[in-house]
Amino acid sequence: MNDRSSFSRLRAGALCLAGAILLVACGCARDTGNPVAANATLSTGANSATGIPAAPGQRNVVRQDGSSPPAGLVTAQFAGSSLQLWPFTGNSFDGKGVDPINLVFVGHASPAQIRDALLGLDGNRTALGFPDEPPFNQRWKDGFGDVQTCYAGPAGWVGSEIQLTLGDYDPVRFHLRLFRTANVFGEGGWWTVGAAHFEVLIPGTTEHQVLSWERAEEMVAADLMRSGLLDATLPAGQIEGIGPSPSWRDIPTFMYNGLPAGLIAYINGPAAPVSEAVPLPNDGRATVLNLARSATPAGGKFDSFTIQMHQVVPRPFCNGGPLDYVLVEGPVAFEKAVFVDSEGKLSISGRASGQITVTPMDVTQSPPVPSGSSWTATVGDQHDGNLAGQTGRIMAQSKRILPQDSGSEMIMTRLTVASNG
Repeated sequence: MNDRSSFSRLRAGALCLAGAILLVACGCARDTGNPVAANATLSTGANSATGIPAAPGQRNVVRQDGSSPPAGLVTAQFAGSSLQLWPFTGNSFDGKGVDPINLVFVGHASPAQIRDALLGLDGNRTALGFPDEPPFNQRWKDGFGDVQTCYAGPAGWVGSEIQLTLGDYDPVRFHLRLFRTANVFGEGGWWTVGAAHFEVLIPGTTEHQVLSWERAEEMVAADLMRSGLLDATLPAGQIEGIGPSPSWRDIPTFMYNGLPAGLIAYINGPAAPVSEAVPLPNDGRATVLNLARSATPAGGKFDSFTIQMHQVVPRPFCNGGPLDYVLVEGPVAFEKAVFVDSEGKLSISGRASGQITVTPMDVTQSPPVPSGSSWTATVGDQHDGNLAGQTGRIMAQSKRILPQDSGSEMIMTRLTVASNG
């Protein structure tokens, strides 16, 4: 990782169940002359699948109420205490795993205390062998990302009120989501679970591609070890049987073959170019970190930035087939604020918004050429929540609306997870 330009080149190139709900509304009216109203009545059905096969002229709504635990719960044990958990994060309550749980925190380890510990560190990691370049010489901060779900006893379904990142949104960063469990550990301590990954921004989009689970797990563990907060006699360990092995998900060839050689070396990947997707190694173990004391409270933080979209992508919804691609262009503005009151209660607020130009593209030609008129789409994401001890709530909603002469294409989601533990 001595090539400082490697990253710069990427820039160019029951208690809880009552409050757990997901609504997904999708409408497609392309080529039908039958516009779909944005305020369409929501039909509901408990625990239905999240797949939305909306055809042109149709609207579908999916509702999940979080009344059922996911399959595949496992038991983590450490220092005579145990925790039952689902070894994945999710985007909803359908039990489909998204990211593997690869970190477990115990002791003075509520999500807020872990935030305090990581935000209180400086960015000097040269003593650990990391290069003096971003993101390795940066400081942790409150991060922007999709709100995800997890399941752990006794809280049940919980949301990622706290997300932390090491590195900027563009081009590469470490991303950590924390989930409270309301499960006690020892005298006055708690269990918290985390899902961390190392990722790169997909050029011209606001989306990231995961590059490694293991490297992110190692970074969080290394930073908490240098924090001086871990228990002197039993600072850390490994919990077996947590998550899938030997891999989970993969890196598509078009992304992998565009990575700098230094970045490929850091994630221990095969030499490029490759002809098949590269699996993301996952050892099926979680690092457990035992915090013996708390850090100085980090207080509130604010961050804002803008991402410029310019990329040909498959039509993200109402897709008409394998050749249905569009060019998306325009700025998306991000804002994230965390406020902390005198009693330590965290209030979280995040926003992403923009007006995006969408142009149908003929991808049978190289390079692709426009195949229809351009339209302006509204993009809006927001999440708001709070966290006080083992009581928390997070609400996230997203909308993508594309008005056209023939009608409107849209997808809107709303996820709410609330629990008093």
